[in-house]
Amino acid sequence: MIPARLKLADIAELAGVSTATVSRVFNDKPGVADTTRASVMAAMESLGHSVDGSHEHESRIAVMVPELGNPTFAAFANELALQLAAAGQHMFLCSSGPGGMTEEQYLDTLLGIEVAGLISVSGSLADSLATPDQYQRLIAAGVPAVFINAHDPRVAGAFFSCSDAESIASSVAHLRSLGHTRIGLSVGQQRYQPTQRKIRAFAAQGLPRESVVSTIFSVEGGQAAASRLLDTGHTAIVCGSDMMALGAIREARTRGLEVPRDLSVVGYDDSSLMAFTDPALTTVRQPVSAMCKAAVDALLASIGGQHIDSTEMLFHPDLIIRQSTGPVT
Repeated sequence: MIPARLKLADIAELAGVSTATVSRVFNDKPGVADTTRASVMAAMESLGHSVDGSHEHESRIAVMVPELGNPTFAAFANELALQLAAAGQHMFLCSSGPGGMTEEQYLDTLLGIEVAGLISVSGSLADSLATPDQYQRLIAAGVPAVFINAHDPRVAGAFFSCSDAESIASSVAHLRSLGHTRIGLSVGQQRYQPTQRKIRAFAAQGLPRESVVSTIFSVEGGQAAASRLLDTGHTAIVCGSDMMALGAIREARTRGLEVPRDLSVVGYDDSSLMAFTDPALTTVRQPVSAMCKAAVDALLASIGGQHIDSTEMLFHPDLIIRQSTGPVT
């Protein structure tokens, strides 16, 4: 099999062949010249992995994640690798980051590879502008699929998400307990399901729509949103990601403000380093381990012939209170 830390594109680039050719070699498909097959095997060995021919007897689970530069997606990939290994399965990692293969290209490739199942994390099903066609074709071809933090009732899969409504409710309640009334929401593009859900939850807390700023899920996006919210007198900001929260803190500091004395900031994800930022970030922690276990269990049950329940299962997040939030002054 292809180890989890390698991608088809890694081997294909080194061997000077297409990703489709690499998949044919590793699935022992006909129509590949001996010299080409040898080149692919040599490329893999040169990347530090031995090839002993045992791959043909191994089942593979494809795991689709966005770019791994975001520590949250890396955490999901790592946890899924551990869970699948514990279940005796082999993970084939598909990372659709900038400069690499797109999610659509990976899905096309998976149609020609003998994978036992697919787990997709924060994939295109969470994008209201995307189509579910490629996932539908993969499932129709007999590959069961499970989705984390993305839901589409048009797709016959199992769905596991962290509750955005609970994350907003707990964040707002915490800030209100500290005396904040001018609370803003900094989120990513409104085309994405988590953004839409957070905005609805924010409104359900009785907070005005003009206190919502939608930019992009990045440090820069968080800084731009914080600039607008600070200009309109907000004393606290709930962010759609930890990266956006770091951007909000950076914007406060560029203005000579202190966090949390002048601005309280709440993140989302509880990425591994957030306890060590300055100040340590108050943030919402997704139950990554529990979500991954549920996803793996559901996929293995489906592979074993059991029916997949397509009802979305929502997991409870935890508010982790640190030093980036404090009483309103």
